[in-house]
Amino acid sequence: MSIVVTGVTGQLGRLTVEALLRRGIPAADIIATGRNPAGLKDLAERGVTTRRADFTDSDSLAEAFAGADRLLLISASVPVEERVANHRRAIDAAVTAGVSLVVYTSTTHADTATTVIGATHRETEEHLRDRGIPTVLLRNGWYLENYTSQLARILNYGAVVGAAGQGRISAASRADYAEAAAVVLTAEGHAGAVYELGGDEPFTLADLADAISAASGKQIAYSDLPVDEFAQVLVAAGLPAELAEVLADADLGLGRGEMYTDSGDLRRLIGRPPMTLAEAIAAAPF
Repeated sequence: MSIVVTGVTGQLGRLTVEALLRRGIPAADIIATGRNPAGLKDLAERGVTTRRADFTDSDSLAEAFAGADRLLLISASVPVEERVANHRRAIDAAVTAGVSLVVYTSTTHADTATTVIGATHRETEEHLRDRGIPTVLLRNGWYLENYTSQLARILNYGAVVGAAGQGRISAASRADYAEAAAVVLTAEGHAGAVYELGGDEPFTLADLADAISAASGKQIAYSDLPVDEFAQVLVAAGLPAELAEVLADADLGLGRGEMYTDSGDLRRLIGRPPMTLAEAIAAAPF
């Protein structure tokens, strides 16, 4: 069985390849792809097949997916206006290559999500259905790393800033989502499944502030802002205006409960409790 993983020059793709290797998949049966294969040199040295896959280049996708049985399609980290077209090219290439199963990393409640990000995932899911290829939808929640990567800035600023109100987040670590992906790529019986994935201990952004306070010994507050003001804060922090608007919009969705799930799907897939917020903060450098 040959498994191709997209986006391996990114974090989730890399973690998934490592999880596949831990599960005993021979390195030669794993095809690690990325826009710049030079970033995959260390995997190639370990026997993993590496190929170029550029979501804007259909020819590169056809070559990357050739001979693959299963595909992990990791949603593209590109501007939202480009994402759906990129995903459609990848799906079409998978169909042409004769891939028997596509595992797609979507987002929680993609079928009903009101956010800009949610809409791109919903359109991708619809294209998968339209093409009729056997599919597993991994509707991944927010990453814990979205917050732990900001710890230094939060501590410096003295506050968690957002526009999510009291919305609860079922976040988990990238490693846990990668492990779930490896499970469905290597086991039978998952085709057609829709998994709503997230941590077992949901939290609000106010809870996040309290957890950082407890871990650091410094009092951190949660500052809940109108969405426009939050977007301005993100721009002031150095984000492009378009991305700031998308992230602020995501916080609105969070406030509406779109990043919350109590499905328990992630725990059941990986066979253990996912990493908690407190564990993620304890493991992160301050």
